[in-house]
Amino acid sequence: MSKKQNNKSEELLSLDELIAEAEEGDVDNSDGENNEDSTPELEKLIEERDSLKDKLMRSLADSENLRKRSIRDRSDAEVYGGTKLARDLLSVYDNITRALDAVSDEQRKANKALIEGIELTRKELINGFEKHKISRVAPEVGDVFDPLIHQAMFEAPMPDSNAGEIIQVMAVGFKIGDRLLRPAHVGVSSKSN
Repeated sequence: MSKKQNNKSEELLSLDELIAEAEEGDVDNSDGENNEDSTPELEKLIEERDSLKDKLMRSLADSENLRKRSIRDRSDAEVYGGTKLARDLLSVYDNITRALDAVSDEQRKANKALIEGIELTRKELINGFEKHKISRVAPEVGDVFDPLIHQAMFEAPMPDSNAGEIIQVMAVGFKIGDRLLRPAHVGVSSKSN
C-alpha cells in the first residue's frame, strides 16, 4: 500500500472515530475549538456518511435484484425457449394421430409393420415433448369444460349430459411448463336440466 493510500485510510478511520465519539458526546475540545464550530462540520460528515451508506445499500439491493432476475430469466429461457418450435411440431403430432385414427382394421393387418412404425414415431415425438416439459392436455368426454385449457369448437344439446360438459374431443391441447401452448379443442353440451 502506498504512503498516500495509507494516510487516506488513517484519515477515514479517524473520521469514523471522530463521528463515533461525537455521537457519544466524548468530543475533546482541548485544542481550543468550541463545540459550535465543530458541530456543523460534524453534522455534515454524519450526513455524508449516511448518504454514502444509503447509496451502498441501494446498490447492493439493485445488484441482488439483478442476480435474481437473471436466474429467473435463464430458467424461463430453458423451459420456454422452444415454444415456437413446439407449436410448429404440434401439427406433426396432429397429422400422425389423424393418420393412425384413419387406419381400418384390415389396413392394420395388411400393413402391420408400417403402422407400428408410425405409432413408434408418434411415441418418440411424445417422449421428445415430455423431455422438454411439454405435456398433453387430454380431456375426457364427460369432463367439465374449463376455458383456461379448453376451446369450445361447438355447442350442442346432448341427452344424458349436463350443460358445460365435454361431449367430444377433437384435438388434445398442450402445455409447456405451466403455460398453455394450445388449448384442447372440444365440443360442449348446451343441454340444461
